[in-house]
Amino acid sequence: MGRPTKAAAADGGASAARSAGLPPTPLPLSATYPSCTATMASSEEDGTNGGASEASEEREVPSKRRRLGWAATAWLTFYNIAMTAGWLVLAIAMVRFYMEKGTHKGLYKSIQKTLKFFQTFALLEVVHCLIGIVPTSVLVAGVQVSSRIFMVWLITHSIKPIQNEESVVLFLVAWTVTEITRYSFYTFSLLNHLPYFIKWARYNFFIILYPVGVAGELLTIYAALPYVKKTGMFSIRLPNKYNVSFDYYYFLLITMASYIPLFPQLYFHMLRQRRKVLHGEVIVEKDD
Repeated sequence: MGRPTKAAAADGGASAARSAGLPPTPLPLSATYPSCTATMASSEEDGTNGGASEASEEREVPSKRRRLGWAATAWLTFYNIAMTAGWLVLAIAMVRFYMEKGTHKGLYKSIQKTLKFFQTFALLEVVHCLIGIVPTSVLVAGVQVSSRIFMVWLITHSIKPIQNEESVVLFLVAWTVTEITRYSFYTFSLLNHLPYFIKWARYNFFIILYPVGVAGELLTIYAALPYVKKTGMFSIRLPNKYNVSFDYYYFLLITMASYIPLFPQLYFHMLRQRRKVLHGEVIVEKDD
């Protein structure tokens, strides 16, 4: 497997944010939550919408549909329905496994193929931005998606000894509930028929899911540190012909540290979005 890029480091806080399921807002690093910061989870204002224009307010969807055309709208609707179904299948598989086995051990191994497929399939969201059918920055979308892929492929998949950690279950549950809610929100918004419950869920579930997702990701990375340090995986030592060194162990430490400044600002941003969308408050963002 290739060595992780710096973008993955910035992802350190994004995947957890995505777990909350609100729109992103431009921030220093680039996450997967409501902005473009580190490995935390995902946001809502960036319009990444897994494909659908995440218009913070669903009233913007009709005009965007007219601009995109029926073909783009049809594709985005299909994409979001498929992603909703995929994460529902994942949720059902997780519940069934636990009911049959009575333990979380072996859970990741049993659902890893489905998880990897649908999380990697989300790379299409970057393509949506590239071709202009979703009004979101390619950089923001790229960081958001890569942060999840970082957790799936470069952490949980690559470091098998941590796959039975309870922390893995934490972020899996947070991601699953978030994605079902998020893609359902996009689908109904594209159809211009958004049930209030879906809207309510999108702007309320994150209050619990975001912290749970962040905790799960941080604890999982922490559990991986001893193995990474012992094996030196993904690290590049000197001397070598490129005269370049990279230590994956310290990379993970930096990734974990990035959560400290990012979590509060992302979380409070999402709370402001919640007040604006659900309660109609006018939020005035102060310029830095």
